Amino acid sequence: MSKVRSGYIRPLDLQHGRVDMTHGSGGRAMAQLIEELFLRAFDNEWLNQHNDQASFAVPPGRMVMATDSHVVSPLFFPGGDIGCLSVHGTVNDVAMAGATPLHLSAAFILEEGFPLADLKRIVDSMAQAAREANVAIVTGDTKVVEQGKGDGVFITTTGIGVVPEGVAISGDRARPGDVIIVSGHIGDHGVAIMSLRENLRFETAILSDTAALNGLVAAMVAAVPDIHCLRDPTRGGLATTLNEIAGQSGVGMMLHETAIPVRGEVKAACEFLGLDPLYVANEGKLIAICAPQDAEALLAAMRAHPQGCDAAIIGAVIEDSHRFVQMETAFGGKRIVDWLTGEQLPRIC
Repeated sequence: MSKVRSGYIRPLDLQHGRVDMTHGSGGRAMAQLIEELFLRAFDNEWLNQHNDQASFAVPPGRMVMATDSHVVSPLFFPGGDIGCLSVHGTVNDVAMAGATPLHLSAAFILEEGFPLADLKRIVDSMAQAAREANVAIVTGDTKVVEQGKGDGVFITTTGIGVVPEGVAISGDRARPGDVIIVSGHIGDHGVAIMSLRENLRFETAILSDTAALNGLVAAMVAAVPDIHCLRDPTRGGLATTLNEIAGQSGVGMMLHETAIPVRGEVKAACEFLGLDPLYVANEGKLIAICAPQDAEALLAAMRAHPQGCDAAIIGAVIEDSHRFVQMETAFGGKRIVDWLTGEQLPRIC
């Protein structure tokens, strides 16, 4: 940053400027970046105290904490960007415990030479996503690495929330006879990313489903407090997430292929790319597992919410000492739905 004789530092050139090493040095340039970009976008009473930590009161209940690093490529994709994704991802991890997310921290690793205009766009997106999710970004950190030693921007967010008394949602609570519900169409996020990477064009735009799900979860918990399991099927998709839960709970699962909601354009894109929608990442969907007597009430609550309007029952939990996830296919046969092997879609979130 240039400094004039009066000692005044010119405002950041958020239109044409770029990140340089001084923005991570801990000096005046870093303070200016924090003041003119981050504090201005994330404005709240905790950040405005200018401390290295945030101090706040919490309501009664059990505390939940989750952390997630975001390295998605490209940084901007149809339906979202790394900014809103970094908020949604951590908010959703907290919400999957049935918790109300309260606050987030955000740590940025910036590459020297990254355009400040793009950084502002990312930060503004984060701020908007946090407001919509009713959470505050209350503390954070910024580091700058030399050009060629990063990839634009990496963001790590950590979130805390509170689970109310009487709610005990966990991946080890699935029981034989339980019903498996998905909140909507799967595979949108992964295909949106891949379509951009491969420069594909479809008749209908495929948008990422990235969204904060805490509002949907609150409605679900209000309707059915005794939900057994909640999980957002991100990396590894629906198939891998269900295998995780089956392993935790010591059960098997039987899915019905024709009941799993997948958009026609997503199916077509997956066929073209050689992908299976069951393994493609999602960033705005959840899986719920509940007792059979609660299934209709839970499904109705989900469908009454905008983020669950396409919710569907896709299978059931079964007894199986091998903990296999199986699927009845559209042709009447059965197949094993195994764990994802290898890295199907790198840098997806």
